[in-house]
Amino acid sequence: MALPVAEWQGRTARLWAALEPALRERLEAASLQDAVRLGCDLLRSKEEEEAALVQLCHRAPTDKRPEAASWYREQGNREFKRGRYQAALRLYSKAASHELPGSPEVSVCFANRSAALLHLGYFEVCLEDIARAESHGYPDRLLPKVLLRKAECLLCLGRLQDAQDILRVLESKIALDGVMTPHLTRLKRLSQLKVKLGEKERCPEPAGEAHGGTQGEPEIWEENNRISGASSSLSLSFDAERGRHLVASQDIVPGQRLVKEEAFVSVLCPGESLPLQEGDTAWDTRATNADLYCHRCLRQLLASVPCQGCSYAKYCSQDCAARAWQQYHRTECSLGALLLTLGVFCHVALRTVLLAGFAEVSRLVAGSHCGDKNLQSPEASCKPLSEAAGAGAGSRGVPGCDSSGRYQSSYQALFHLLPHTEQHSPEHKFLCTLSVVALCKQLQAAGLEAAVLSQESPQQWSKPKTCEKTSAELSPELKTVAEAMLRHVLQLQCNAQAITVMQELGPGDGAVVDKKPVRLATAFFPVLSLLNHSCCPNTSVSFSGTAATVRAAQPISSGQEVLHCYGPHWCRMRVAERQQLLSQYFFECHCPACLQELESGVKSVVSIRNSFCCPKCQAPMQGEEDTLCCSNEACATSASRDHLSGRLQDLQQQIKKALDLLRVRKADQAIKMLLKCQMDAGTFLSPEHLLMGEMEDHLAQVYATLGKWEKAARHLKKSIEIVEMHHGPSSVETGQELFKLAQILFNGFAVSEALSTIQRAEGILSVHFGPQSAQIQELQEMKACLSELPRNILQRT
Repeated sequence: MALPVAEWQGRTARLWAALEPALRERLEAASLQDAVRLGCDLLRSKEEEEAALVQLCHRAPTDKRPEAASWYREQGNREFKRGRYQAALRLYSKAASHELPGSPEVSVCFANRSAALLHLGYFEVCLEDIARAESHGYPDRLLPKVLLRKAECLLCLGRLQDAQDILRVLESKIALDGVMTPHLTRLKRLSQLKVKLGEKERCPEPAGEAHGGTQGEPEIWEENNRISGASSSLSLSFDAERGRHLVASQDIVPGQRLVKEEAFVSVLCPGESLPLQEGDTAWDTRATNADLYCHRCLRQLLASVPCQGCSYAKYCSQDCAARAWQQYHRTECSLGALLLTLGVFCHVALRTVLLAGFAEVSRLVAGSHCGDKNLQSPEASCKPLSEAAGAGAGSRGVPGCDSSGRYQSSYQALFHLLPHTEQHSPEHKFLCTLSVVALCKQLQAAGLEAAVLSQESPQQWSKPKTCEKTSAELSPELKTVAEAMLRHVLQLQCNAQAITVMQELGPGDGAVVDKKPVRLATAFFPVLSLLNHSCCPNTSVSFSGTAATVRAAQPISSGQEVLHCYGPHWCRMRVAERQQLLSQYFFECHCPACLQELESGVKSVVSIRNSFCCPKCQAPMQGEEDTLCCSNEACATSASRDHLSGRLQDLQQQIKKALDLLRVRKADQAIKMLLKCQMDAGTFLSPEHLLMGEMEDHLAQVYATLGKWEKAARHLKKSIEIVEMHHGPSSVETGQELFKLAQILFNGFAVSEALSTIQRAEGILSVHFGPQSAQIQELQEMKACLSELPRNILQRT
């Protein structure tokens, strides 16, 4: 959630409505500096508002609760006994995040999780968890079973000498303890492992051969000496109409990498929940993005390293945990509930100033007071580049550039992104002001001001602060911090970049993996923010962890602007919907797609393809009013738009129920329900409707889970036809569908067709994601496997 919770929004809205008209006028016209000062005065006189915010924070606790840890561990044990190791893994991680640092119970959580990892085949990670259990004081009486698990992992990894050493230690320990009944099972397992070990020594596995070409050719890349992280084929331009923007300085081919930038700051979004088990429980057993991805680098988590101070933050390694603590989490840790309550934008704003450092923040804030109007409207202070004096002037006139004219992915560039202070509604600006001031007051009350101002020594960072009574007045330094944060919260409405990831749907244990894009984090990318919007963009953006990569999606001629889609794409929305969504960016889109659709008589392709058809003759229904009429003059059928829309909603609910059946492995019932949905849809939806394609895709998925590869391929091919119609033959959506088709044909042993599909999918996906992407690697592995088959098999298939 980008903005604060609804209850806090409601309270600030009521407070705004109750203000004296003169005070509202002052707030509407206030600079950022004055807005913070007025916000401080208001909250000082409205203590009940701060008390209400504290109460709202109780709904999102992030403190450690040992009773929750015990409950999660018990639930994990239950799932483990059922053989649901992935669910057990998540629950053991939740338990570990609630255990107090240094407690013996946390070692048990790591040991239990290592057992789930062993069953899932993650041997290296299993060894890491065993090491964590040992280092946290795992009980000596339980050590034999962990050592046995360690030996098994080492054996599976081919580390025979290490496995032998552990088995010797284990034998000695059991001998010292005496052969008691609890050790009998372990002794039996030990003898089995020794037999396996002997077999491995007698018959060593052949060394794996390296397959050439699977890593792809390294990309040719020459970085721009004026724009950090950008290709030398781009140049930075500026004019009053388009502001800062990037232009091709030479002809660019599809797939060429144009920008690769690490986020200056990113904050993980909690995300939607994925149920782990059925039934309501005392504690939340669902897995969210907060459980699935590292809170610093955004890598997917298997065995998370919990924060020692709170139950919310989780990391992929001890190194990430330590870096996060040093850079920002030592300040954020005790404020987790407040940050979740105030929303991701406030969290990003706080982390931005923490990463920048108070010295840089105060320098730029002070500079903005000297030329505040120029920061609101850069065109007031900068001439177009073509008018810059002198041949070597470069981009010195562009806001955000340093003294040498270089535009870097820096706090200075981020600070100069437009906050659009005058365009935001007064109510929104008021909400943001009170939220930021409340957060800074809590920083001061919790004794965290020194940490924010970078005045603590490293030895003090790990010491918890006792919460003090809120001071009546913010210090001048924290007012500077609040002003910068308010600026960043307002900037985020137009400059926030969603970091997305392709997340697996369902259990993820099938031969064909179905994925959907999910918003993983919100970030600031100063260089990426230079790209202006188009509903028909010429670039494609992908993410790997906290890094964004921009590639050309089509040929871009020298002198042509490089454009990015902010979300509303001409293939997915009508022009009216796009313009409404784009209003949050305070501009009207005049891209070719919008101009064409706004012309009289031109109908959106989305309207045409996602239209209703006549229930009687299947001809398209037409009309702009509440009543739609059949376009076939011989048919006089009419129908209410509301009635047809209601049928569409009912159909979507039935499809959802079918997918729920698939998740609980009731494939036959899912097929029957989807086929019934398909028949019903054919009576009132156009054959090209996107939902028709989605149903074909779902049927392909169900048949693939049953191993019925020919049927799965047949349905997926129909889905691809509709996807191509909507998004284009070289779109990323078509590439993703072709990737799934390649998996199905590969598993169905349709060799020649699989090879041709792999080639086409590779050509599309490499343009959007590059030759090093995971999907390209998998396609190349499938191709190598099929190419190594005997010639007679290749000829038959």
